Amino acid sequence: MEPARPQGVNQPTFSSLRVLVVDDGAHRVRLIAETLIQQGHEVVAVLDEATRIFEAVQRQRPDIVIVDAEAPGRDTLEHLATLHDSLPRPVLMFSEDARAVTVRDALKAGVSAYVVAGLRPERLEAVMAVACARFDQDRALREELQSAQLQLAARKQIERAKGLLMQEQGLSEEQAYARLRRLAMDRCETLAQVAERVVEAAKLLRS
Repeated sequence: MEPARPQGVNQPTFSSLRVLVVDDGAHRVRLIAETLIQQGHEVVAVLDEATRIFEAVQRQRPDIVIVDAEAPGRDTLEHLATLHDSLPRPVLMFSEDARAVTVRDALKAGVSAYVVAGLRPERLEAVMAVACARFDQDRALREELQSAQLQLAARKQIERAKGLLMQEQGLSEEQAYARLRRLAMDRCETLAQVAERVVEAAKLLRS
């Protein structure tokens, strides 16, 4: 199955990814770029410093970013974290730094796959696939968590609105819930939207 691509990015076949390559001190980007082209990918840009990653991704809209690092420094990881927060993309990092703390910091900054001392051209496409799959998995988990948090917040708002109706109008819990449902149906809104209106109205009356 072909890995899904980041939202807002062109959806090419896996044999024609748009790739941004970044030289972060290892100086092997020429080999990487040549291998990518031979494998049918499009190298949209080759950067000579990691500080330009965000600007380049914003302009070029690559499907994946490859960072070739001797040892990723704090500045590099900070720029990757900014990218991950605002324009998330699969990020594949090759590095000579095998320290656990560096690997942990890289993954925390949004690196999808961290490969130590393993730049073998014939395996480049395979590790790119791993990076894309890891990115998709992490994004699905984040979306699931966000959905659960929104549902919890909606339930809390509905409970607050029910409590206000019970207190101010002398309704039972069942009656208060039925009142909210009726209002939602009449206004073609969700229970959470109606509950928010009830809570806001109560705040205005008390101010």
